[in-house]
Amino acid sequence: MSKAACRSGFAGIIGRPNVGKSTILNYYLGSKIAIVSPKPQTTRRRILGVLTREDAQVAFLDSPGLHRPEHALGRYMQEVAKAVIDEADVLVVVIDARAGITRDDEQVFSRVKQAIRSGEARHRTVIAAINKVDLVKKPLLLPMMETCITRKLFTDCIPVSAVTGVQMDVLLQRIVAALPEGPRWYESDQPTDQTVVQLISELIREQVLLLTHEEVPHAVAVLIETFTPEPQLTRIEATILVERPGQKAIVIGRGGDMLKRIGQAARREIERLLGRKVYLGLWVKRAEHWRQDERILRQLGYLS
Repeated sequence: MSKAACRSGFAGIIGRPNVGKSTILNYYLGSKIAIVSPKPQTTRRRILGVLTREDAQVAFLDSPGLHRPEHALGRYMQEVAKAVIDEADVLVVVIDARAGITRDDEQVFSRVKQAIRSGEARHRTVIAAINKVDLVKKPLLLPMMETCITRKLFTDCIPVSAVTGVQMDVLLQRIVAALPEGPRWYESDQPTDQTVVQLISELIREQVLLLTHEEVPHAVAVLIETFTPEPQLTRIEATILVERPGQKAIVIGRGGDMLKRIGQAARREIERLLGRKVYLGLWVKRAEHWRQDERILRQLGYLS
């Protein structure tokens, strides 16, 4: 840990599902630290991404979308999101510009206010980031910004696009300015606390989310069975868990074509991550109600 004084601390990225929280994290880190898909609740864990500069070190905390849980996995995700609210020095509340400020957004605002009033949240700065502004006309942004201002919760309300980079520099400037002075908590070459196996598992799950539809995405998890670096390549074998026979059939596809597509796309992403050739073997297994099964949730690393 560097002893040099600079601005250093934790910036929590929170919001309802599917507003672009992980895309913001990946933008600042310049690489895929968190998987991204159009499906809500893609992020299931707290994901740390560390941005180190000469004048600052920002430890971003990406969080699952705040929602009403329906099973043990959902309850775990909400506990993770609450912990990010309580622990961050700065909170970035992300809003989807296309949808405007919804009832679910208002519930997020209420949770933040409650945490601040109760003294559980140690941060003093809450910033609203209206994301995806590249997809809406500018006049539509003004009512959203006015609503944020009237809530008397946010120190700043910044329209951004994590895809095109619009005003992302401004948002980062505000975040850094709000951090306390202190030591760097992480080495400059440590961009995340996720293990390689966790990253690989998420890259496989990402392709399932992108390539399948219907009820499959929420019911999918990936368990890495073997991870074996060999001289010429790295050999990986993984099991895709689903809950129902119909979901298993969708993931496998006719004649195994969907599973093949998932495997090919995931292998490319994993090779990009590892910088070497990869053999990826995939299997699909039905584990009924795995999202309620604490044994499986521990096996997947969601519960300790």
